[in-house]
Amino acid sequence: MAFTIRSMASLRPEPQIVPVNTPQASRITTPVQSSLSTIFPRRVKHSISSILTKFHAGYFRISLSLGGQALLWKTLIGPTHDKSTLRHVVRMFHPTAFLVLWSFALFILILLSLLYILRCFFYFKMVKAEFLHHVGVNYLFAPWISWFLLLQSAPFVAPNTTSYLVLWWFFAVPVVALDVKIYGQWFTKGKKFLSTVANPTSQISVIGNLVGAQAAASMGWKEIAVCLFSLGMVHYLVLLVTLYQRFSGSDRLPAMLRPVFFLFFAAPSVASLAWESITGAFDIASKMLFFLSLFLFTSLVCRPALFKRSMRRFSVAWWAYSFPLTILALASTEYAEEVKGSIPHLLMFLLLALSVLVSLGLTVFTLLNTRMLLPDNDPISGLRHLPTVSP
Repeated sequence: MAFTIRSMASLRPEPQIVPVNTPQASRITTPVQSSLSTIFPRRVKHSISSILTKFHAGYFRISLSLGGQALLWKTLIGPTHDKSTLRHVVRMFHPTAFLVLWSFALFILILLSLLYILRCFFYFKMVKAEFLHHVGVNYLFAPWISWFLLLQSAPFVAPNTTSYLVLWWFFAVPVVALDVKIYGQWFTKGKKFLSTVANPTSQISVIGNLVGAQAAASMGWKEIAVCLFSLGMVHYLVLLVTLYQRFSGSDRLPAMLRPVFFLFFAAPSVASLAWESITGAFDIASKMLFFLSLFLFTSLVCRPALFKRSMRRFSVAWWAYSFPLTILALASTEYAEEVKGSIPHLLMFLLLALSVLVSLGLTVFTLLNTRMLLPDNDPISGLRHLPTVSP
């Protein structure tokens, strides 16, 4: 009998829990769902806002470096009369590798440009404060220089095409507009005298004119190329003398930005390449500018204590090392092609290896320190109020 009772009990269906949609249950779940739906967009908005407030034009140092590398490797794998072993080995690289490098540089430049456009749209006051800053204003040339470098190294845009011409004008007009504004402030009334605002980053404005001249010369526009070259070189001579004299009040560069001292030899290196594009040969003037850049590079390398404080902690300012080294290596390749001999080719090999190693090292450091890319103590991103200047 007991066995029969246990069997009947085992045959009974197990009770099932049926959810009941009661007003009490809806009142419990609705606040949780609504809080989750509001917290997530709020966090995303806060993250984007934090990025845009800390981002500034100085981050285009990365695109400058990558664009310079793309132009360097296009020159190395291109047609040449140099029959040295190094150039022969370099030309054995598959063109796909260069296409990947150029595409990566283009992607980074587009990403940085989109971020800066959003910054201009949502935080225009901070952009205006950056424009009035003695260091930040010079990096406003960097996006257009980066586009010029990618335009010259583009694998599918020839210099004689309409698209090249249209893009050149699109990139050149902002450079000239910044020239009129900044160079005009150097000799007019106000607190923007060159002797008070001059710093190594001021040479970026010169580089912008020289890169534009080089791109114009590749299209055969000799007159416009000479115009931009003369505009850049005249102001470079004035700027170089001012920086050498170190007037009182001009030495206001934070220790974190010491790597920008490498721009001292970037300007004459670009000038030597621009003049070669205008004349069609790496002549005496190009050699003089190349030797000047080589001397300034040696002078800075012999003073490592100058960069000691800036190397204690990773920052995006480290990318200021790469672009000048890349341009110097590019100038050395043109010099080695013009002057046959073992010493010019050895110099080209050393500078080429150094520029590639520095660029690769900075890429690895950047990937490993992504959390340090937007620091709170950046001297440019910390600008939130407009500085007071006299008209």
